[in-house]
Amino acid sequence: MTRASFGLGTQLGLAALMAAWSAHAAQIDVAPGHDLRAAITAAAPGDILRLAPGDYPGNIVIDKPLTLLGPQDRSARLIGERTGRTVWIQSADVALRHLTIRHSGLSLPDMDAGVFLDKTAERARIEDNDIIDNSVGVYLWGARDALVRGNRIVGNTGLRVNERGNGITVWNAPGSRVLDNDISEGRDGIFSNNSRQNLFRGNRFSRLRYAVHYMYTNDSEVSGNISVGNEIAYAIMFSENLVVTDNIAIDSAHQGLMLNAANKSTIEGNVIDRAEKCVFIYNANFNRIAHNHFHNCQIGVHYTAGAQGNVISANVFADNQNQVKYVGTRYLEWSADGRGNYWSDHSAFDLDGDGIGDTAYRPNSIIDQVLWRAPGARLLLNSPAVSIVRWAQSQFPAILPGGVIDSAPLMAMPRTATWEKLKDLP
Repeated sequence: MTRASFGLGTQLGLAALMAAWSAHAAQIDVAPGHDLRAAITAAAPGDILRLAPGDYPGNIVIDKPLTLLGPQDRSARLIGERTGRTVWIQSADVALRHLTIRHSGLSLPDMDAGVFLDKTAERARIEDNDIIDNSVGVYLWGARDALVRGNRIVGNTGLRVNERGNGITVWNAPGSRVLDNDISEGRDGIFSNNSRQNLFRGNRFSRLRYAVHYMYTNDSEVSGNISVGNEIAYAIMFSENLVVTDNIAIDSAHQGLMLNAANKSTIEGNVIDRAEKCVFIYNANFNRIAHNHFHNCQIGVHYTAGAQGNVISANVFADNQNQVKYVGTRYLEWSADGRGNYWSDHSAFDLDGDGIGDTAYRPNSIIDQVLWRAPGARLLLNSPAVSIVRWAQSQFPAILPGGVIDSAPLMAMPRTATWEKLKDLP
């Protein structure tokens, strides 16, 4: 038998086994006075354990395909022992639905978690639960094709932020999906490391360090998420071939979007409103950055560390104190196919009515370069010498330094569906 035929036979065998389990699955009612661990041990693969409202001891291990199902109001509560993992899933095809899961241990080195998916927990389904006051909320430790959807995950507020676990940790869990969760009060909302082919979509993040933190995660998507009031919203680091689209970040303390060694990715349709830096691009190369809205930040985009090969066009830079901070001498063209970006501070005419400004936009001057290299020079901003330099640049463009040039600035602000959605947020 060839390896390929063996794989196909194995898949067919698993499918047949799952069908047999479903056909013979029993529904077992469990009440708070019953021994949940004993019920798990006695259940057959594929059975559904229906938990009545009330409290159940946690630190349970599920080592066969089972479903634990609570009432719709999540009033069946699994309470951990404040050590270890409240629920430890070691089998494929396990589902947890409509439960409240509390009080894991608080040891980050020991990977304590409210729900821990082991490497063997393929195709786990963690849906519509309250996962509250744990270290890590849900830990995907090598579990392939898992689904974490519709949960409310709240960290331990008695700890300092750096002592808390992440809402969801993803480590080497290809094909896993994290959808439509509400995550707050942890270290990072979703921390993904050394993974691939993941989808993080429709989640809401608040009161965190980073909303989404990507490290060495390739060929994946971050889309349609909302970050409110976090230190950094979307930190995309050391990853490539990503799609980062239609996300919203509001009131980020530092950066709405950080691209650090993020390469060959599409960054499109995102809205960043109110941050120290709307976007920080650091050694990120060969990306398409288009149709994003960067608003009301101290710096619209900080571009540094030799980032190159990026196509930056059709973005909106509006009402930022400084639109661009680029410390360098290279010339960077920020337009593509005759279409640049919209700049709210660009005064230009459009005599031919084609929607493109008749003069190029240059966000940085020689004085900007001096101030960034020597902040103490701000004392001279109102001096006659600075006035002469500014006048000379306006009269003789040839003496302008290298830097960002938008040769085809847009005269009207483009609007996207994500920008319109921002208006409806509470």
